[in-house]
Amino acid sequence: MLPASTLRHSLTRQTLRQRTLASRRFASTESTTQQKAQDVLAAAQKNASKAFESAKKLLEPLGEKAGQLLGSYKQPLLYNLSVAKEIFKQIYVREGLQPPSLATVKEAYSSIWAQVSNPAFAGNLIKSGDLGRVGIYGLQAYGIFKIGEIVGRRSLVGYKIHD
Repeated sequence: MLPASTLRHSLTRQTLRQRTLASRRFASTESTTQQKAQDVLAAAQKNASKAFESAKKLLEPLGEKAGQLLGSYKQPLLYNLSVAKEIFKQIYVREGLQPPSLATVKEAYSSIWAQVSNPAFAGNLIKSGDLGRVGIYGLQAYGIFKIGEIVGRRSLVGYKIHD
């Protein structure tokens, strides 16, 4: 039989070995995940900067006209816009925001279409009394669409046609 001190020493060594192996395993997984996240963030920032530069080149003549119209308000306005951009960037990174994938959007719309095309769905709406609520939501969506049309036309009634 082994002495108690040798047994205690071997158990301590085994425990330490298990802990170091576990910490290495979790550390490697965590570091690869962090590396992947940093790579994705760097790629997103690179693509965003490319898009910003191309938009800047495209809108540069408009920016000059707008700058002339703003006068002395130009510098504080640009400063506030750059601060807002940085805040939104930090929120985007901190919250891990990202646009939905195309597969997610297709799945959502196919699910909605499957429900709407099913005659039993309308029957369930009538039975549960939710038909009025769905009608109100539809009316709100139609109203928002019409307001968008009015804003786009810059006129309440019809388009202005010049002869």
